[in-house]
Amino acid sequence: MKTNTFFNIKITALISGICLLTSCTNLDEKVLDEVLGENASNPAGALAAAYDRLGDGTFTDHGGVFSMQEYSSDEAILPTRGSDWGDGGKWRAMHEFTWASDNAVISNNWNLLTNGITRSLTSIQAAESSTIPEKKLFLAESKGLLAYYLYTTLDLFGQAPYRDPLNPNAPLQILKADTQIDKLITDVEALLPDLADMGDQQTHHGRFTKQAAYGFLSTMYLNRAVFKDRFNASSNFNFTEAAVSGTGNDMDRVIYYTSLLIDSGKYSLESDYFKNFARDNDTGKELIFAISQKIDYIRNGSNSFAYVSMERNQRTSAANRGTNAACTTPEFYATWDNNHDDPRFNQAYQYSDGTWFTNDGTTPSVPATDIVPKSANLPWFHFTRGIIAGPQYGPILLASGSLEMVGNRIKVSPLYMEKSTTTRMDFTPSLTFKDPTQAVFAQNEINQGARVFKYEFDPEGGNGNSNVDMPLYRLGGIYTMRAEAYFRKGSTGLALQDLNILRTSRKRESLYGSTAGKSLTAIDATVLYNEIGFELYWELYRRPQMIRFGKFDLAGTAKPVSQPFRRIFPIPQSTIDVTKEFTQNQGYN
Repeated sequence: MKTNTFFNIKITALISGICLLTSCTNLDEKVLDEVLGENASNPAGALAAAYDRLGDGTFTDHGGVFSMQEYSSDEAILPTRGSDWGDGGKWRAMHEFTWASDNAVISNNWNLLTNGITRSLTSIQAAESSTIPEKKLFLAESKGLLAYYLYTTLDLFGQAPYRDPLNPNAPLQILKADTQIDKLITDVEALLPDLADMGDQQTHHGRFTKQAAYGFLSTMYLNRAVFKDRFNASSNFNFTEAAVSGTGNDMDRVIYYTSLLIDSGKYSLESDYFKNFARDNDTGKELIFAISQKIDYIRNGSNSFAYVSMERNQRTSAANRGTNAACTTPEFYATWDNNHDDPRFNQAYQYSDGTWFTNDGTTPSVPATDIVPKSANLPWFHFTRGIIAGPQYGPILLASGSLEMVGNRIKVSPLYMEKSTTTRMDFTPSLTFKDPTQAVFAQNEINQGARVFKYEFDPEGGNGNSNVDMPLYRLGGIYTMRAEAYFRKGSTGLALQDLNILRTSRKRESLYGSTAGKSLTAIDATVLYNEIGFELYWELYRRPQMIRFGKFDLAGTAKPVSQPFRRIFPIPQSTIDVTKEFTQNQGYN
């Protein structure tokens, strides 16, 4: 269960630790250009602040790392919709591949990630100089978080700043992805003896445990070949290079670490796939490493991944609505052809009186017995979850400020777009732009795009707040990594077996007989690629996956054929201007 404490640190101590760090990095000046030791007197607070950076936008907001890992892929696009989401073209640029070193999305994410590096370095210094009983544990967790922030920065930007936290006169170092990946792997492997098993020493899935490290090591080994040869024009990466340590090659090590998790007995696959993304997912069986969120706890969580796809006239209560921004592309939607009965595609909702909301116009009303927590008795409406297309239905907000009712039930009606009131809310899988190279819709076209309602919209604390823990590593993703590693080693039978375990472990809702997903009979690179997307869509993994499979450079909706240099992003020009140690990435000069 979530609690109002963070590994038994009182809220006041945690907040003071975070406040202690807020002046640690001036994000508008030289990266890491500060004396870390000046702010490293509170090991618990410093570690809490390093964890806090995972949330607060970095990995929980659609404008954070999501925007670079997903909007640059075929899974997600944020078009300009009439009068909304223009914002100087910064969102469209991520999908149109027109970004430059002054793009605000890129600069903001650089600042967030390098601040995470700084907070982790400060936490290392605080733990190292302390005499607390948890010294070894806090130090290992701090170093694990540092490696995670460094890895993400190197993945996205190809470079990352580092300064020795134990040497006050240490020079700024610029780490490079192709040489640093091996050290990151050996550094994390060296932490394993001092990290806690999840559940020991009061740990949970919000902490960097041994199991989080196994997931992270699997990811690093899976992507090591790309890091070492990022601009390979043919995308012919050497996935079977001898491993950094241990025996075998990179794929052997992916299999080794994923198997430690799969065989541990600590986790099991949820038969209800969408439980992994629900507001009570902290009670689930699949999360290995996640960002713990709780309304009224520090930053109140983020609803962004749920909020960003919903239309403004889709209301979970009279006080909540979506924002009509992101959608998926026709290319990704088409990968689901003949798989719409997969339990991961979408899921209808059943109310306590047995009523099903099926979003097909056949549900006239639903009971008003579900109440938004901590609200003034606001009825709670539940939309279908998953990938949503076609005409939409739901409650209408009356001028009185309440949802339309029929008797004591919430009336369900056909929905229209809020900012184009004669346009039916019909989420078309196709995207038809006047200029095919620019993701711009006229006001009467803003209904377009199949939406992703994977994460439960939590209406408790307003549009921006949520109790949903955000998965970084979960068991389903671990199976996909092992399947890919088996496939790249030529063990196609074992790869197929892992994919079928995923498919058949997930079950449809009881409306459809609680039937399990169907097994595959054969596997090739396309099947594997699609299956990874089915399991991990909207979870910040698509860009690296597309690069590994040689798909990232291809043309798509509002995206031209691109050059290999686009596989990483530019260092923000504001950083280049003030930090002489950085040189701009190739292709961006």
